[in-house]
Amino acid sequence: MSDSERKIFVLDTNILLHEPHAIFSFHEHDVVIPMTVLEELDRIKDSKRDVARDARVAIRTLEDIFREATPDQISEGIRFNNDSHSTGTLSILADFELQETVKAFADKAGDNRILNAVIHLQNKRSPREVVLVTKDINMRLRAKGAGVRHVEDYRTDQLIDDVQYLTKGFVQYEGTFWDTISEVNSIALAGKAHHLIHQSHLEQAYINQYILDSDSDFAARVSDLNSESVTLKDLSRDKMMNRRAWDIKPKNIYQGMAMDALMDPDIDLVILTGAAGSGKTLLAMAAALEQSVEMNMFDKIIVTRNTPDIGESIGFLPGNEEEKMLPWLAAVTDTLEALHKNDHCTEGSLRYICDKANIQFKSINFMRGRSIQNAFVLLDECQNLTASQIKTIITRCGEGTKIVCSGNLAQIDSPYLTPVTSGLTYMVERFKHFEGSANVHLNGVVRSRLAEFAEENL
Repeated sequence: MSDSERKIFVLDTNILLHEPHAIFSFHEHDVVIPMTVLEELDRIKDSKRDVARDARVAIRTLEDIFREATPDQISEGIRFNNDSHSTGTLSILADFELQETVKAFADKAGDNRILNAVIHLQNKRSPREVVLVTKDINMRLRAKGAGVRHVEDYRTDQLIDDVQYLTKGFVQYEGTFWDTISEVNSIALAGKAHHLIHQSHLEQAYINQYILDSDSDFAARVSDLNSESVTLKDLSRDKMMNRRAWDIKPKNIYQGMAMDALMDPDIDLVILTGAAGSGKTLLAMAAALEQSVEMNMFDKIIVTRNTPDIGESIGFLPGNEEEKMLPWLAAVTDTLEALHKNDHCTEGSLRYICDKANIQFKSINFMRGRSIQNAFVLLDECQNLTASQIKTIITRCGEGTKIVCSGNLAQIDSPYLTPVTSGLTYMVERFKHFEGSANVHLNGVVRSRLAEFAEENL
């Protein structure tokens, strides 16, 4: 790539907070980091916010690159590494010196100084293309209004372009499924019927994907696949709908598929997505209690979730770690109450079950460094987690541990995440080919007719 073809990318602070190693996504082009970005990273790295760690990682990454560079080299730009295929450079622009030369914005606010830097480079490096990269929508609007010709969002890390393309975990065929199959070989394994069909009959099939049709009782799950054939494990819709866990019975076929995955000992990771009131937490807790208390498969149940302000707020609440977590885990305690609402003494039942099942409420902040063995882990509201936070928790799971991750991509509270960049989205797409995981999107709201109407019309 010639010098004129290489673009100049100016990165906003939120890019490095979102992805600390984002600079390496532009290694064939020239990347400019305004001094204002470093100042903002410096203020954030010592804060109590969730992104403080990402700020420190970004700073260390830049320090590793500029470790041996002179001030002149930093201003001019140095290669990312010694790789001959890496033609781009990385430089730092002293944007505080541009107030007298650029008249776009007179004040010294951080965003304005960054915009001034982009306009300065746009004038100085013409006809080369100067691109401002920011995840701040308002910043993109202001940049275009100020005369910046090229403004982009950071999409390098996105696995899908739109959340509507996110894998649902099942495929539903119109009519009768077997009418579309020309040849099938059925066998019995461990008392279960398995059907071998040609791979061409299922588009983009993946392991543990559920197969349904609209006109029969047929329901199956992909148990094995290769380049030529797909093996389907026959489940039967009627059997799934009548399966019980802790006296909870599925209310629709989507909950039936979720129940099947939750109760399968060969599946280590279950991902449940869906609207509020679709039954994600209820099914997960019912399955956890059934397998822990009745089947003695797990030694304990660990419940955890993320809250955007947990780092700042948890220390001010009274009690130990579990008592501090209770306000954020009210959804789980409400579920436990719902599971035992018909008992003679609900409060006594809850105390007994929490002790019998060894239910522990843990803060996500203290999960790093742990090794969790023989436990059922429920990670609730994980749409607010980043991919790195998801990785931190899943890598804690040892032998005999099953983890259930649930969330609703329509209820993201983090200002740094969108449905396509949420860790929940990453997890669904990255694990769909892993034989030890299953994903189910729960359609429909079963909480109440009021909740269903609100979900559909508000």
